[in-house]
Amino acid sequence: MGLHQLIYQSHSLVPFATPELTALLHQSRAYNQAHGITGILLYTPDGRFLQVLEGERDEVRGLYRRIQTDPRHYDCRVFSEGPCRQRSFATWTMGFRVAQAQDLRKLLRSVPPDAPGLLVPRPPTRPEVLALLLDFVANIEPKPWQEHLQ
Repeated sequence: MGLHQLIYQSHSLVPFATPELTALLHQSRAYNQAHGITGILLYTPDGRFLQVLEGERDEVRGLYRRIQTDPRHYDCRVFSEGPCRQRSFATWTMGFRVAQAQDLRKLLRSVPPDAPGLLVPRPPTRPEVLALLLDFVANIEPKPWQEHLQ
């Protein structure tokens, strides 16, 4: 099989408040721990998700199929997928950060401010995306109310 990584984005049907995010993270972390999946989830207050999933190929793809059918969100789009040599978020069953939409656009390169999604016409390569995400996560300060969500 081998280690696999998938990066996707989606939109929630309604913005998640702290209780909904807490429940989502609790459920995700328990599932991921049981299935050997690691990763990170970025969420924007306007309801956008950007997530990295890492693990065995069948486990990651199976989880992504579940995510695609989750009625809490829509417009799932794979940004990058493929084998990887090592996990980028090996210590996180599901790391989490709240970010502003403009921060994610900046993170993923230049996107017109009126663009409906976060995808860019010519997305950076997966190593570039991962480097940007790792830097972003390392340098973003969680807000005090988010600390229990990490």
